[in-house]
Amino acid sequence: MTDRVRAIYDRLLSRGYRSLRDGTEYELAEGFARRGLSWVERAAERLKFMADKEKAVVFENDRIGFIRTVSYLPPLLTDAEERERKDKYFVFDNGGVGNISSDFGFTVTHGLEFQRSRIKKSMESFATDSAEYDELSAMLTCIDAAYVIADKYRAEAIKQGCSELAAALARVPRQGASGFYEGLVFLRLLNYMLWLSGNKHNTLGRFDRYMGKLYAADIASGALTRGSALELTEEFFISLNFDADLYPGIQQGDNGQSLMLGGKDPDGRYVFGDLAELCLEASLDLGLIDPKINVRVCAEMPDEVYILGTELTKRGLGFPQYSNDDVVIPALVSLGYDEDDAYDYTVAACWEFITPGKGMDIPNIDALSFPLLVSRAIELACDVKTFEDFYSLVKSELDNEVRRIAESTRNISVMPSPFQSVLTDDCITTGRDIADGGKYNNYGIHGAGIANAADALASVHKNIFDERNFDFETLRAALDANFDGYSKERALMLDAPKTGNNDEFADRLLVRLVEDFSDACAKHRNERGGIFRAGTGTAMYYVWLSRELGATADGRKKGEPFAANFSPALGVRTDGALSVIQSFTKPDLKKCCNGGPLTLEFHDAVFRNETGSRKVAALVKTFIQLKGHQLQLNSVNRDALTAARKNPDAHKNMIVRVWEWSGYFNELSAEYQDHVIKRLEYSE
Repeated sequence: MTDRVRAIYDRLLSRGYRSLRDGTEYELAEGFARRGLSWVERAAERLKFMADKEKAVVFENDRIGFIRTVSYLPPLLTDAEERERKDKYFVFDNGGVGNISSDFGFTVTHGLEFQRSRIKKSMESFATDSAEYDELSAMLTCIDAAYVIADKYRAEAIKQGCSELAAALARVPRQGASGFYEGLVFLRLLNYMLWLSGNKHNTLGRFDRYMGKLYAADIASGALTRGSALELTEEFFISLNFDADLYPGIQQGDNGQSLMLGGKDPDGRYVFGDLAELCLEASLDLGLIDPKINVRVCAEMPDEVYILGTELTKRGLGFPQYSNDDVVIPALVSLGYDEDDAYDYTVAACWEFITPGKGMDIPNIDALSFPLLVSRAIELACDVKTFEDFYSLVKSELDNEVRRIAESTRNISVMPSPFQSVLTDDCITTGRDIADGGKYNNYGIHGAGIANAADALASVHKNIFDERNFDFETLRAALDANFDGYSKERALMLDAPKTGNNDEFADRLLVRLVEDFSDACAKHRNERGGIFRAGTGTAMYYVWLSRELGATADGRKKGEPFAANFSPALGVRTDGALSVIQSFTKPDLKKCCNGGPLTLEFHDAVFRNETGSRKVAALVKTFIQLKGHQLQLNSVNRDALTAARKNPDAHKNMIVRVWEWSGYFNELSAEYQDHVIKRLEYSE
């Protein structure tokens, strides 16, 4: 990195800027209630209030700006109103808009004044006392709030002698960006405003696609060299990390600031341009947790992209995450997405496939525990004579659980987000806040512990029906006792075939679970007209759903966590990474395409020479050719992690992949640290 970038990088890692924050807990809801403001009016008024309270912080030689100084975001509803809301409605994840992708490209290109003119034109179609008019009016208030922030930063940039930032803010956000640098400043402001609005997990979408034209024009005109563009990109990436501790998530780092690179165009041509490559280089150089890098790949992708991606894996960042266009695009079309939108897909905060600027999908509405379903079937198995009869009990429990989730998510309440609506084309044309829905309104259900469940089924199949080592009564007693006094039976369960070894006996059960999960979801529609999408991801549920689950028939003891996502069960010894890939590409993943990567952990020694790195790159290519839909690789070292735990001050900036986000190891809670340490390392 250049000296300029190094200075900004060091400022970030020092964390000294956090002392500038105002932690005052402002109260707005009571006043909103007394004034009789609607929810959308409250959202706009709060953003205006926050913009007034924020202070502009511009450091020496700053070219990007926008660092949060007010750490507390006041609630929109009073305590009584919130209780009434939760009594009356289904409220998911506090009921805010998040985990979607805005149409950043249109706004960055055209500017907020253009959006203002469109909003005013749309207002002419509605009565002044209509809900649509109020929602469009709230969007205008939010645009004004963005101008307040931009003008503060321009004034401070002039004061600090940061002429480039001041010049950029003389144009953006009111007008569209005239070049790549202005586009970065504009995009940073939009991202900042979404967080200030209370939106969560704001993904940056297809960054190289919507910023690529500005980049290419500047390179062609000589306004930028590749080196100066790399420097700017690194400054922008660093800026995304300044407020990461304020972005709400399950753990530090779970903030959803992911971006997508590459992908097929509607003509079927794979495109991975210079800006995409430059982004990988910037991330490799910086080694920061944000932005999380995703790469769209396909069978025709050049080997060089795999090799460059593997360099990031070697760096220990836990990304890039790969998504396979050959599987995902036809899967989305089969799920009802228009073909153009399917070709334009990106990912949400973690891995779920969504369309930028079009959808109000909630891709993580709930999750089910596959091992729990098998355990329920074991409890019900009294007069079962064949394995197929037993599996029918599992399938029935699966259908029941999906039905329960579908019913429990009805009557949903989502808080308005008028600034997000400014970045969504349909909202401006229809006068409808994004909280009321988008072009796509599908819900996703995660499936946790699927490998444990398949292994438990294999154990039941072998030990009860094939070899008759014990019966269901004995199995139930062993599970209830957490195997205390049943060491022989547990040894037989652990010895049964396991997924991840390219073993047809176990793998065909994995295939059945995936397909039956998909079929169960296909039976239901949500109240917004969307479908339920089955997924192989787990999010945090691999820890949450395993905490209280008793011992399971695969030999797992009570409380032991599941594997994260679509991966072999913890502690299972496999025949190597290739056998895992062969097992986990057997299901038709087009049928289970809410996202959820196969996750592989490699010992960092694998990457110590070029041969090892090229072998890993070839493994990624094999996964894509076998029609895997999503893959994520980690470079880990148990000894280093254990040392970091013992001496955290000496390892402040050690980064690990948690589920599908990366965080600083020593900022994680103990249970997530434990899980990372226990994961299997491949060394071939």
